[in-house]
Amino acid sequence: MPAVVIVGTQWGDEGKGKIVDLLAPQADLIVRFQGGHNAGHTVVVGQEQFVLHLIPSGILHPGKIGVIGNGIVIDPAALLEEIDSLTARGIDLKDRLFISHRAHLIMPYHKAIDKESEKHKGTRKIGTTGRGIGPTYADKMARVGLRVADLLDPDVFRQKLTNSLAEMNYLLGRLYSVKGFDVETVYHDYLSYTARLKAYIADTAEILNDALAANRRVLFEGAQGTLLDVDHGTYPFVTSSSATSGGATTGTGVGPTRIDRVLGVAKAYSTRVGEGPFPTELGEDQGGAALRERGQEFGATTGRARRCGWFDAVVVRYAVRINGLSALAITKLDVLDECTDIKICVEYRRGGERLTTIPAVAEHYEQCVPVYETLPGWKQSTVGITRYEDLPLNAKRYLERLAAVVGCPLDVVSTGSKRDQTIVMRGAFDA
Repeated sequence: MPAVVIVGTQWGDEGKGKIVDLLAPQADLIVRFQGGHNAGHTVVVGQEQFVLHLIPSGILHPGKIGVIGNGIVIDPAALLEEIDSLTARGIDLKDRLFISHRAHLIMPYHKAIDKESEKHKGTRKIGTTGRGIGPTYADKMARVGLRVADLLDPDVFRQKLTNSLAEMNYLLGRLYSVKGFDVETVYHDYLSYTARLKAYIADTAEILNDALAANRRVLFEGAQGTLLDVDHGTYPFVTSSSATSGGATTGTGVGPTRIDRVLGVAKAYSTRVGEGPFPTELGEDQGGAALRERGQEFGATTGRARRCGWFDAVVVRYAVRINGLSALAITKLDVLDECTDIKICVEYRRGGERLTTIPAVAEHYEQCVPVYETLPGWKQSTVGITRYEDLPLNAKRYLERLAAVVGCPLDVVSTGSKRDQTIVMRGAFDA
């Protein structure tokens, strides 16, 4: 099976970085297909922790090729900072990192609009990171965006930048009363980025399709999660890209018939960062604070505290269907080691109505009340266990119930943050 997609099945932060890092040795190329540097994947290698935002997690393995697909939006300064950080830590990227010439560029005015727009929303804010992701995707869809390929032709880039700034500076001044940007300053800043990034820019769709034609293994690394997908998530409290498995094809130029398997990653409980519906959320004194502390639930990119709650099988069952999942990887099982009882949300109630899937309207979703099953905890450490049969009986019962209620088999169970603290029942590339 040469092509496998990894996606999040909740609201992101499921531990995809560790799972990609775990599977990368079996792959030849690892490709990011959507999102921007608002996503952070944390990987622990020995005693070192790496937080990757744009570069695929698999790059930490020697000899593996990392690809940033056309579905990504790129802040060149942020990407160069990440490249420099990896290089300083001994990760050689020469001939191992490729950036799609069709990827869109995050410009300074995108970040300004993002921050000002969120500020003016007040209580209606989305919870954006303010890094310009949404406005860049908006320009992409409005067909006025600037792309990586434009950087390679200075005259073309200057003309497009001049046209964009004429409109964006007007918008910033009239709508937000904010000073605009100087064309020459932005132009020269981005040309300086180009000088350093030029060696990495390529037709990545050609690279990936040629690799698959040669029967090389490609691992597609998603960011965020299904419930943050712009089409299928808890709209409007979502990201601006396609975070589901379908985004792997549109975000890379690899056709859907080339995808062999989709592995979903789910945390053994639920978390969400930012605003939006979250039916199983626990209050600080109801166990939410304890879960956050034990799970170290703080954003890898922003440091924001995550909202925590019980496992929501309605959410993951929905993700199984939307993504066409082949199997699940469950992460952070060890965080539940101290729980006396553990709850699973199996359906919702809204008024007198029973719901087994997610309402499309966010205001209706806010009104949903979780219906729980309660299972006994195991009250002993699972940290570092690498064989399923060595898990406590109640931990196995919990995992088996999760698989049954979401309708998807389990392939991987993570029992800690390190690479080797993992149970692998079936490899992602196994036929």
